[in-house]
Amino acid sequence: MTVARLLLIACLFSLAACASGPPKNVDNACAIFKEKDDWYEHAYDSFKKWGVPVHVQMAIMWQESRFRAEAKAPKDYLLGFIPFGRKSDAYGYAQVKTATWDWYIDQAGSWGADRDDFEDATDFIGWYGNYSYKTLGISKWDAYNQYLAYHEGHGGWKRKTYNKKPWLIGVAKKVKRKAAIYSAQMKQCAGDLDDGSWF
Repeated sequence: MTVARLLLIACLFSLAACASGPPKNVDNACAIFKEKDDWYEHAYDSFKKWGVPVHVQMAIMWQESRFRAEAKAPKDYLLGFIPFGRKSDAYGYAQVKTATWDWYIDQAGSWGADRDDFEDATDFIGWYGNYSYKTLGISKWDAYNQYLAYHEGHGGWKRKTYNKKPWLIGVAKKVKRKAAIYSAQMKQCAGDLDDGSWF
């Protein structure tokens, strides 16, 4: 195999890695959608289907994985220092546990959906948020309570288990702030998003 051919293969692998990696600027919605030119279309499709706005979906995903396709739950340690597996089997952009993902596939009919696929992850967040609205009355635009129900589960939110977790209240407030920031940013690039020039 020639050197030129090897360089070409290396470049192709490099491009593939860049395409599947997280956005360079995860704190700016316009930059995210400009770099990942099909993400807005997928997130907006989820919004049209389930009613959870794009900025709320994105804020939840920002908190859960920082937009890393193969994100995993933190490692667990025995006695504080001996590696002991992971805290849960949560995986992917939306950090969904296997049992919850199976429930989503069954209920939404999303056969073949994958947790490390952005389109499927946005659909899941929309579906889950819609379920939170239907069963708990949480507004689909309420990033704070949507995130608490997302983290604690619908039963946990109903029992207000989050009240015993001050750290989680802090995280939910971060998600609320991030959703507001994303919403404001998206208004600034609304023309590009609406005319489809980025996807």
